[in-house]
Amino acid sequence: MTANAFAPAGQPGPFAVPTDNLIGDAWVPAASGKRIDIADPSSGAVLTSVADASVEEGIAAVDAADAAAAAWAATPPRKRADFLLACFHAMMAEQEWLAHLISLENGKALTDARGEVAYAAEFFRWYAEEAVRINGELSVSPSGGNRILVQYQPIGIALLITPWNFPAAMATRKIAPALAAGCTCILKPAEETPLTALAVAEIMRRAGVPAGVVNVVNTSEPGPVCSAILHDPRVRKLSFTGSTEVGRILLREAADQVISSSMELGGNAPFLVLDDADLDEAIEGAMVAKMRNAGEACTAANRFYVQRGIHDAFVAKLSERMGAMTVGNGIEAGTQCGAMINQASIDKIERLVADAVGRGAEVKLGGQTLDRPGYFYPPSVIANVQPGSEILSTEVFGPVAAVIPFDTPEEAVALANATEYGLAAYVYSGDLKRALQMAEKIECGMVAVNRGLVSDAAAPFGGVKQSGLGREGSHHGLIEYCEAKYIAVSW
Repeated sequence: MTANAFAPAGQPGPFAVPTDNLIGDAWVPAASGKRIDIADPSSGAVLTSVADASVEEGIAAVDAADAAAAAWAATPPRKRADFLLACFHAMMAEQEWLAHLISLENGKALTDARGEVAYAAEFFRWYAEEAVRINGELSVSPSGGNRILVQYQPIGIALLITPWNFPAAMATRKIAPALAAGCTCILKPAEETPLTALAVAEIMRRAGVPAGVVNVVNTSEPGPVCSAILHDPRVRKLSFTGSTEVGRILLREAADQVISSSMELGGNAPFLVLDDADLDEAIEGAMVAKMRNAGEACTAANRFYVQRGIHDAFVAKLSERMGAMTVGNGIEAGTQCGAMINQASIDKIERLVADAVGRGAEVKLGGQTLDRPGYFYPPSVIANVQPGSEILSTEVFGPVAAVIPFDTPEEAVALANATEYGLAAYVYSGDLKRALQMAEKIECGMVAVNRGLVSDAAAPFGGVKQSGLGREGSHHGLIEYCEAKYIAVSW
């Protein structure tokens, strides 16, 4: 393909997007010759195809990561930081081109895609700064007879498995700390959106990251390929972002070799609005928490619990704002809500809305799939959602806001916690002390108070309960890729 194949008009890309697997220093096709078609969710048309790896390519990627491991672990932290900072600048230099590519294969609006590129690149910059701050410890034993020396060393080869909803950011959020810690890795991007990951990997190669440090394997059979990688004794780390169901399967696979596992799994975020909240600010926050990425985010607000005194006004204003959004092809100027990723996503949204309506919920906006090519569902608001509705227990992953009234803050916290998930939550109140007290009681790994965005490269990202294990981002995300080694020293 030409270098301009996925570039916006008048802004040619810097290179042809790779469509093979990156193993060591080369882009290689699958030995079987098989390919995976990549579709544009806005039209359903096939964009291109990528190599479909088998177990053979998976193990070849482990071989390449292993061959590069010792030298990369021995690379001075400052040098590793220099590589990561070079990746940050190289990625930001191609922000518009990468955003266009993300919109093409994911369907999201360009405004969301541009934000994703900036967020994704920030992980390179953040971990360039953290790479030189992997500090050990020296202490005196209680007996006073010896010293306790603790060093943090690279955990080893890491398998990184990323989802389709943030194809750039979910890759860099894992790659950057792995490299900062001194680990080599194998990235397995989502089957639906591999092009962005391949482009990021090529940017890293051009920024000077040594061969074998980052390898990329695309496959339509992730079960056998990932299982083979996880059962190779050279692999010592698994980091996965995706559904809780798949996370459980991967944890079972990782258990055979007792592999350290970080899991960022499903969410079911509650959005709590108290009577004393600034209604306009709450609506602004709701628009970000619900409609960022058209609702296809694990942190997306799924259940809106609004105190009865302002419930009706909140529903009316939210319906007005969401109803004014422009739905369209992600790469078109002015689009605010792009396509869903595939037909299965549309089917799930339709099922959840139909179930809620069948139990007595009222459709205030939308609620019907759009009759047009591609996979489009309009921004929708359903009110008075009844207990037991599936949409309250299942992550909708789309532009549907389910609104439920409550009477007391204690009731709101109980409703927020009535789920097996615990990733993110949102609280709006004019009383900061009360909001913080509620935040402490909500069973989530992250709570945003009077704001609609919780993600930050400098903050620990992760959940509790069925939403995962470990943290990404911040210094916590770096330590996930380290082993603490204790050395007893006689004195």
